[in-house]
Amino acid sequence: MSRKAQLRRHLLFAAVVFSGPAITVFLALAIAGVLAWPHALGGLLVTLIGTGLLLRLHFRHLQGLFAYLESIRHPAESPLPRPTTAGSDLLSPHLEAAIYHTASERERQKRQLREVTASNEAILSTLPDPLLMLDRSRRILRANKAALDLLGHDMTGRDLLAVVRHPSLVAAADAAISGAEGQEVDFQLHGEVDRHFSAQVVALQSPSHDGTVAIVALHDLTAAYRAEKMRADFVANASHELRTPLSSLIGFIETLRGPAREDSEARDSFLEIMHDQASRMVRLVEDLLSLSRIEMREHSLPSGEVEVTGLLDKVLRSLEIKAQGKDIRLTSNVGELPPVVGDPDELTQVFQNLVDNAIKYGRNSSEVRIEAETVRPEQDAGARRLGRAGLAVRVIDQGEGISRQHLTRLTERFYRVDTARSRELGGTGLGLAIVKHILNRHRGFLKVDSEVGTGSTFTVYLPAESREERKSVENRQSA
Repeated sequence: MSRKAQLRRHLLFAAVVFSGPAITVFLALAIAGVLAWPHALGGLLVTLIGTGLLLRLHFRHLQGLFAYLESIRHPAESPLPRPTTAGSDLLSPHLEAAIYHTASERERQKRQLREVTASNEAILSTLPDPLLMLDRSRRILRANKAALDLLGHDMTGRDLLAVVRHPSLVAAADAAISGAEGQEVDFQLHGEVDRHFSAQVVALQSPSHDGTVAIVALHDLTAAYRAEKMRADFVANASHELRTPLSSLIGFIETLRGPAREDSEARDSFLEIMHDQASRMVRLVEDLLSLSRIEMREHSLPSGEVEVTGLLDKVLRSLEIKAQGKDIRLTSNVGELPPVVGDPDELTQVFQNLVDNAIKYGRNSSEVRIEAETVRPEQDAGARRLGRAGLAVRVIDQGEGISRQHLTRLTERFYRVDTARSRELGGTGLGLAIVKHILNRHRGFLKVDSEVGTGSTFTVYLPAESREERKSVENRQSA
């Protein structure tokens, strides 16, 4: 039945109901003979028609209010539409205003709720720590971006146990879902790189509208574990490197104080070895102090300007005598290079370490060559990694070469390809680590290429920018 037909039916029924007393009076008067039947029926008809006309206005108003209520039930426009129906004398004149203000308040609260929800979603999505929201069945209802990136984008709706297979974490989640106090659980995720996490499992005081009853917050402890392992390894390696020459010194001293007290030939031999061992300890301590100073300043950009061409020339001249001791030729192919922003002493240390290593591990009667050029991102992969034009300085030796499996670890502290040979040649195992940290401070990097039996190439990449360009970049970043 159409709405108009329903309106007519309701209007007729209402007219009859409202005209009931009048109908009764006219029928009584007609039966009593006071009114003739034609007059009674005429009066009855007039009453019905008049009542219907009056009620028709009222029903049209109600129909308009009904349509308005339907329109604000799911408003498609903003702001909320105002009622357009004509008023009715049978209803309060404030009815439309009350409905409008009630609907407006509801829409305002809905907007606030949407804004709060959107704000909470934005906060959750930008949190660096992964968050998981669980229901009473231990299913993952929601997760923030960090959790999706860590555990996969297909975990929503799955059981926590299927995503993180760690019994202690699952047991803590079950306890929280059952209403127990929150727990903190440490666990490890295995993969290409093992990662350590601390999980805080907390139960909500009351379930949220989407059914969340518990939250699992993960905090990545991998960096802390690695730092602790590096610290422990560093202390162990440094202790070992110092203990070896100290043990030799103590042994020779005891021998000189005892059996070899009067043996001048043994004394001269022992003193020479003791001098070498003491010098080795001095070099080690100096490298440790140098590495510590560089690490402290690694995050502060240098502000000086360095002429690389002249610096390389000085480095080669300072190492000529050492190269002559192995009959190694030092050659260079360095043209005019633009200046770079840097610390001249630190860059000198970089190239001295690299050229010294090339001489140290190069074959006798071979050649160590220095090449330098400017490179651009469209021409060179190293410059693309820098993200700008730069300098590439290559130190090329003709040594035994380095196996591929060692290349990625060369800049680790105390890492040696051949420990015995390195110690024999006076290496401390810290030279390339120092190079790496100096280049990090200069926003450059070291690239190593090597072929066993042929030799190695150590390439230093440095960004080519003047002091004025550096200041301009810093000013834009601070603004």
